[in-house]
Parts: sequence; C-alpha cells; structure tokens
Amino acid sequence: MTIVDAYGDGLHRTFFDAAAAHPERTAVEVGTEWLSYAELRSRSLQVAHSLVATGGLAKPRVGVLASRSTSMYAGILGVLAGSGAVVPLNPGFPQERTRQMIELAGAQALVADAAGLAVLEPLLAGIERALVVVVDDADQAAALAVRLPRHRFVATSAGIGETTGFSPLAASPDDLAYLFFTSGSTGTPKGVGVLHRNVVRFVQMSQERYRALGIGDAGRQDRFSQFYDITFDSSMFDLFVGWSLGACLCCPTLPEWINPNKYIEKRALTVIDIVPSTGHMMDRGNGWRAGRFPLLRLARFGGEALSADLAAKLALAAPNAAIDNVYGPTECTVDASYYRWDRKRSPAEALHGVVPIGTAGPRVTLRVVDADLVDVPVGGEGELLIAGPQVTPGYWKDAERTAKSFIRLPGSDQVHYRTGDLVRRAPEGAPIPYLGRMDYQIKIAGVRIELGEIEQAMRSASGSDEVVAVGWPPTTSGASGVVGFVARPKVEMTELRARLKEMLPGVMVPKELRVLDRLPLNVNGKVDRKALLEDLRAGVPA
Repeated sequence: MTIVDAYGDGLHRTFFDAAAAHPERTAVEVGTEWLSYAELRSRSLQVAHSLVATGGLAKPRVGVLASRSTSMYAGILGVLAGSGAVVPLNPGFPQERTRQMIELAGAQALVADAAGLAVLEPLLAGIERALVVVVDDADQAAALAVRLPRHRFVATSAGIGETTGFSPLAASPDDLAYLFFTSGSTGTPKGVGVLHRNVVRFVQMSQERYRALGIGDAGRQDRFSQFYDITFDSSMFDLFVGWSLGACLCCPTLPEWINPNKYIEKRALTVIDIVPSTGHMMDRGNGWRAGRFPLLRLARFGGEALSADLAAKLALAAPNAAIDNVYGPTECTVDASYYRWDRKRSPAEALHGVVPIGTAGPRVTLRVVDADLVDVPVGGEGELLIAGPQVTPGYWKDAERTAKSFIRLPGSDQVHYRTGDLVRRAPEGAPIPYLGRMDYQIKIAGVRIELGEIEQAMRSASGSDEVVAVGWPPTTSGASGVVGFVARPKVEMTELRARLKEMLPGVMVPKELRVLDRLPLNVNGKVDRKALLEDLRAGVPA
C-alpha cells in the first residue's frame, strides 16, 4: 500500500496500522509511564467502545479534557476510533473559556484524565445540557453520577478489543476529525474544523518529506518530542506523523519541561518540534552549545517567525539534524510550506534576520496578492494566500467570517485561504520571505493571539469602552507579552488584573496595564496605536 493510498478509513488509521505492524514497540512515554502500541491500542478501543455503547452519539464532538498523561493519548485515539471529532481542552485554562468552547462546539461528551477530573465538577456545574463523561475508573464514575446527576458518567470498557468484536470505526474523508479553538477578535474563541482528509493529507506530505531523511526506517525507532499542548494544531505532527512512522512519542511531565534540553538528552530524542520562543528559552545560558544534541536527526521550528541566529545556533548544537522552518496556519492544517536551513546559503536568504517560510509543500498552492486580490509581480509585497487539500472548510458555524477568509479567485476553481500574513513574492522555486502580520493578530510563544479578544475582556473587566492592547516588547517571532491601555477604568488596577486572570489564559493576560485620561487619536479619529507603541519605545512612564 502506497503512502498516498493509505489511511482511507480516517486519521486514526495512522496509529492503528502502525500498531498492527509493530505492536511491541513503545508508542508513548510520559514520565515513568509508558505504553506499547498494543497497549495504547487496547486502551483507546476501551474509550471508543465506552462512547459508542452509550448510544445516541452519532459522530459526536468530544472534548478531551486532559494534560500530559497516557490517558490523554488514549482519549484522543478513542474519540477518533469511536467515529467522533476531538475538541482538545486544557484543564489549566479558565473555566469560563473552556465552557465557551464546549458550548460553541456543541460537544456531546467529554473524556477526562486525572488533570481533567480535578476541574470537572465546577466546570460541569456551569453547563446546563446533559453530557456523557468518560473517565478511567468505575468508582469515580459512580461517585460523580451522584454529585452531578444531570450528566451521565461512564467508565472505560475494560477488556475491549478486536478479539471481543469491537474494531475502530471508519471515518469518511469529509468527517470532522478535530475542532480547534483559536483566539477570536470579537472576544469569543474562533473554531476551526479540520476534516479527516485535511489532516490525512498533512500526514502524507510529512511522510514524503521526512522519509527522505531516513525518519521511520524499518531498522530503527525514532523518538519524537511532544512539547506542544494538544490545543495547538502543531501537536498533530507529534502524534500522528510520529505514530505513522512507528515512532515513540515522548511527552515531558511538568517538572521535566522545566529543562527541555536535559529532557532531549535524557530521553535520546531524535525528532523535536518547537516554537522559536521556546528555542530562545532553551538557548539561555549557552544551553545550545555546539554538539550538545548529536542524536537529533530532525528539528522543526513552527508557529511563529524564526530568527536566523536561532536556526544557526541549533544547527551547531545538533550537527546531525536537518533544521526545518515550517509555516502554516491552523486553517490550512499545520504545514503549507517548508524551508530547510543551510549553513552556507541561508544567512543570505534571511531577510532582516528572519528565516524565509520557504516553498510550497506538494499539492499546496501559494499566491501573493495585493489589496484587490491580484497577483503581485516577483519582488512585490502582498498578502499570502494558500490553496490545496489541507485547506479546511472554514470557521465553525460562522459563515460570514468564512466568506471573508476562504475565497475563490477569478480563473481558479480552488478555495484560497487569506492568511493575513505579509510576504514578498519570490521567483519560481525560491524561498518566500516573511515580513509580518497585516492586522492586529500577534503570536506569543507560538500561540496565536487576537488583540481584539484581550480588548473585549478588558472592556468587560474595567467597565470602560476605551481600551487598547498591543504586543510588547516586540521579538523576531511576534511579541513577548501584551501591554494594555485603559482610559478611566471603573475598578482599581488590582481588581482589574484579578478579573482578567479569571477571563483569559495566562499568555493573553497583559503583563502591564496603563491608565490614561484618554486614548490618543489619529487624524481619522481612530485610536492611534502607533503613538502608544512609540511611548513604549521611548520609555515614557505609565
């Protein structure tokens, strides 16, 4: 069976085919706990059977409320194997935001690990409609059913497997596989539905690229990092590309994550995937000294702009690794283009010290257009558009936003996604330079942030309509934090900060809040964000 023909039954086949080929291999390690492919297969089928056996859940959207556990991986695979779509949820997020995601998704069920159980009761207390909740232990399920009778609690079905007549259910290419929520400019999380055909094509494209490096060779087992949170779409590379190549997925515990360099060495990782902000943190104190990671064979940067200095540093620290800068928004399923770092050629190709986003992946089309959606000439600057089989159908239950961002150009039968990224059109076959964002969307530590969502929370928490959030201070990857400006708030700053911490994930909470008598306006009567940024650059005190 060729790569292109593989996984016709859905994304989860990437794992189940590998489990059939080498059941004895280790599939996942979390701290001191590990599961073989056969064991993870069994546990995921238990979750799948528990969902299917409840009845009435046809192709359900299922929240996986879990963090850094083998149960998390069994839950993700179990949802897919039970014909469901994964809605990844982080137990550490503010509960109101998690409730929003559950409601927006129309989730019919949840799968919770120990971290999820720790926040489950207060979370469910705020949800009126009944949910099916799958947990690992029958005693836990019984106790929760007494305390929260509105919801139905079931334990994973021990002993279930193909020998007892239960097999993974097939998915059609147009079935929903994942529903990710990203920051939304209106203050509401924005849903992106990823179909099985979208992510299966991504897995195939990744195989095509990385098998050429010997990743996944039959005579050895690669060891992939799993540093990304499952709410980040890049985590699909770690899980499904790794498993498709028979790799061991290595997930650090929170204490291990404090020193990822040590974790790479201790666990003998051969493939890592990180955001540049994480790389900068890892390189502090000469963390990426030359030759430190001889076992690494592939290192991927993604999620935000990559500086040439950082790429060069890792190339020296991992002398036997290919260094890839990968680019692609969630709406286009992880990767749309690639750039392979070359020690001799790349420094000259890095515009303003930023590594190019590279060239289009197989079957991906990249276009650079002006404000009228007309192709700019070579050397011209414009918005990057993406087309191809990895482009998702649009925004979840938001036809208006979808129509604005997913468009058909004259003379083309493909749907193109408007990225909002400013790039320079390169000659055919040459790498595309990245110039920055065209709007107020920023990235902090690889997480895409809509400043409008932060501003919406600031309005609600402060009682003032005059608020602005800006990314500050700037980095080559976006910004390292957010500064908020508010005119005449109706609450004290201590209370405002406390409210924002309850409303927003930690990465979105402004590091600094400045109170003004009024916000500066430009000649058009709009808030002058540039003036606020100039004050920050000049060190004007709050």
